[in-house]
Amino acid sequence: MDTLPITPLAIPVAAVAALVIGAIWYNPKVFGTAWMRAAEMTEEKMKGANMGIIFGLSLVFAALLAVLLMQFTNHQWGALGMVGGEPENAKASYETFMGDYGNAFRTFKHGALHGTIFGVFGALPIIGTIALFERKSAKYIFINAGYWIVTLAVMGAILCGWN
Repeated sequence: MDTLPITPLAIPVAAVAALVIGAIWYNPKVFGTAWMRAAEMTEEKMKGANMGIIFGLSLVFAALLAVLLMQFTNHQWGALGMVGGEPENAKASYETFMGDYGNAFRTFKHGALHGTIFGVFGALPIIGTIALFERKSAKYIFINAGYWIVTLAVMGAILCGWN
């Protein structure tokens, strides 16, 4: 029996999904132009950036977020935590429990729901608070928070449904 409640490739795939969704979301034909105005971003500022570092760090940050999001989408991590993270040292009841419930609530739909909840109750307040102190507009908040809510829904679906 597989004792890890996740497919190992799910984390990097979820992280890459964040970049793909960002490429679409912030495209000038979607929200890119509106975001640039709301963020007070100019073409000159955009050209002065090291895109390799930006995309590299964005991928690392998305992977870190995927690791955190796993805890919210895959309920089996709670059982793994109860045995100290070492299933080989657990009592026989752990294996029985995982045999009975190891795939419970492991669907793309369930993961998307938890990812969306994580976005609304996690990303939105963080982005909103930062934006308020930076004196950014509601449009700025909703464009950026909207990106993260959609992205976290997709990431959650991948992390929870791909088993």
